[in-house]
Amino acid sequence: MLFDIIVFLVVASFLSEVFLEYLNSTVRSKELPDELSDIYDQDKYKKSVEYDKTKQRFFLVRSFYSTVLILAMLFFGGFALVDNIAWNISGNPVVAALVFFGIIMFAADILNIPFDWYGTFTIEERFGFNKSTPKIFISDKLKSWLLGIIIGGGLLALVTWFYYLTTVWFWIYALILFTAFMIFMNLFYSTLIVPLFNKQTPLEEGELKESITSISEKTGFRLDDVFVIDGSKRSSKANAYFAGLGKKRRIVLFDTLINDLSVKEIVAVLAHEIGHFKRRHILTGMAISIVTTAITLYILSVIIASPRLSDALGAAEPSFHIGLVAFGILYTPVSAIFGIAGNWLSRRNEFEADRFAAQHYPAKYLAEALKKLSVKNLSNLRPHPVYVFVNYSHPPLLARLDALKKKGENND
Repeated sequence: MLFDIIVFLVVASFLSEVFLEYLNSTVRSKELPDELSDIYDQDKYKKSVEYDKTKQRFFLVRSFYSTVLILAMLFFGGFALVDNIAWNISGNPVVAALVFFGIIMFAADILNIPFDWYGTFTIEERFGFNKSTPKIFISDKLKSWLLGIIIGGGLLALVTWFYYLTTVWFWIYALILFTAFMIFMNLFYSTLIVPLFNKQTPLEEGELKESITSISEKTGFRLDDVFVIDGSKRSSKANAYFAGLGKKRRIVLFDTLINDLSVKEIVAVLAHEIGHFKRRHILTGMAISIVTTAITLYILSVIIASPRLSDALGAAEPSFHIGLVAFGILYTPVSAIFGIAGNWLSRRNEFEADRFAAQHYPAKYLAEALKKLSVKNLSNLRPHPVYVFVNYSHPPLLARLDALKKKGENND
C-alpha cells in the first residue's frame, strides 16, 4: 500500500509539472502584444518566445527522464540494492548512510551531466547567453562535488548520528544544527563559497560608487563593501544580490549588470536590494525557513522509525537513511505547499522592495532597469497566472511596472 502511494506521488508530481507547463503555453503568442510594444521589438519578442518554448521542452524531457529513473529504482529494487552495498561496506549506521547517499547522489549527478552540458553549450549558447567553457564546466562540477562531500556529508553524518543517539528527540538537535548552518552561510557564503567559483573585486572609485554611497546614506543603510563579480565568465545574464547579516553585509554586482545598465538604473536596483534589508525580508525569510524546517524534522522524527518506510523500498532491515528517502517522497505534497507559500511571500516582498526603492529614488529608473534586464534575459513577460502562483518567486515584469507606475504617480 505504502509503495503504491510513493509511486502515485512520483507520477503525480511529474504530471502536475506537465499540466503547469501546458497552462503556461496556452498564453504564449507569436504576435507582440500591445502591452509589450514599448519593451520588446518584434524580432526580440519572437526570440524570447522561442527561448521560452525551448526551455519548456528541455525541462519536460529532463523531468520525464528523472521520473523514469526514480520509478526504475522503485520497481527494480534499486534503493534496496544500494542499501545492501552500504551495509556491506560498513556496519556503522553513520558510515552506511554516507555511502548510501553518496552512491545515489553521485550516480544521479553523473546521469544528469548530459542535460547540464546540453543546457549550457547548446540552449544557452544558441540564444547568446553562454560564456562558459568546457574547462570551467568541469571545474565547477568537481568543486561542487567536493563541497557536497564536505558540507552535505558533514551535515548528513551529524543528523544521522543525532538520530541513533537520541531517536525521537533528534529533530531538536538537527534543527539547532540547520539553524546554525543557515546563519553561518548567510554570513560567510559570499566570502567563503563564492570565491571558489568567481572572482570578486571591490568596486572602483568613480560615479557609480559615489552614487551608491549617496543612496546608502539617504536610506540609512550602512554599507562598507560593494563588490563586482565576474559573472560574465559563465553567462551574459545580469544580476545583483545582497549578502550577509548585521554588520557583516555586502552588495555584489555582476559585471554584466554594470555593462548593461546606466548608473542611475544600477542605483535604483541597489535601492531595491536595500529595501529587502530595511524591510527585514532576510530575517523574516530565515525565521520562516527555521519554522518550516522544524515542522519537517518533527514529522520526520515521528514516522522515521516505522519499518513500513524501509519495507516500501524493499530494504531487508529498517534504517534511518532509506527511511529518509521514502519520507522525502511521501512529504512531497507538504513540501509543495510550503514552496507555494514561500513563493507568495517572496513576490510580496519584491513588491515591497520596489516600493521602498521608489520612495527613495525616481521609480522610472527601476522600471527602466527591469525592462532592460527582462529583454536582455529574454524573460517570459506573460506567464499564466496559475504558473506564477505556483512557481514564481518574483512577480512578472508587467505587474511590477504597473505597481511602480502607480507609485510614481502617487509621488508626483
